Amino acid sequence: MQLLAVGIAAMVAISLMVTVVNWLIAHWWVLAAAALVLLLGALGWWQHRSQRAQWQQAQARALRYGLAQLDALSHRQFEHAIRDLMHRDGCTDAAQVGGQGDLGADVKATDPYGRRWVIQCKHRRNGSQGAAVGTPDLQVLNGTGRPVHKADVVVLVTNGRITQPGRTFAQQQRLHLVDRQVLAQWAAGSRPLWELLGAVPPPRQPTTRS
Repeated sequence: MQLLAVGIAAMVAISLMVTVVNWLIAHWWVLAAAALVLLLGALGWWQHRSQRAQWQQAQARALRYGLAQLDALSHRQFEHAIRDLMHRDGCTDAAQVGGQGDLGADVKATDPYGRRWVIQCKHRRNGSQGAAVGTPDLQVLNGTGRPVHKADVVVLVTNGRITQPGRTFAQQQRLHLVDRQVLAQWAAGSRPLWELLGAVPPPRQPTTRS
């Protein structure tokens, strides 16, 4: 009985398919109209996607922050702002990775020259009046930036102050510092961060921008 039922169902399905095919052959214009609608829909979707991508790129290029805006952010929002600035500079893979167990990395990115960046963010709600970033913070970053995260460029960014011993340690260990003054120039301008920092490693790969 089961085989009979399966056979009948198969015959009905085949008959239905033949009927549909014959109908479509007789009414070929239906297929043509459906194909045209699908084509127009696909073109419209692609155009919308392209326009949206262009708008997002334009918005990214126009991204600017003032110090007052940055001071008002939470620490996590500050990390997101730094990520967005790196993305503005052409680091398409820029990502906020800060959190518990981040091992000193709050933002990671690869610049257009193939260099890998690891950035630690130290936000001070009171700006220059907040606690200064010192050597202990930089020691953590130095211990993980290259050995753990495999960074070419290791950076500490703060909207506050950095102690002189911290600056000396950073210079000795080839760490890059973005203090309040450099941050203001970077965030409110249009130059990428690597143009504002000295002694950045050479490009990993040839590019039209190198």
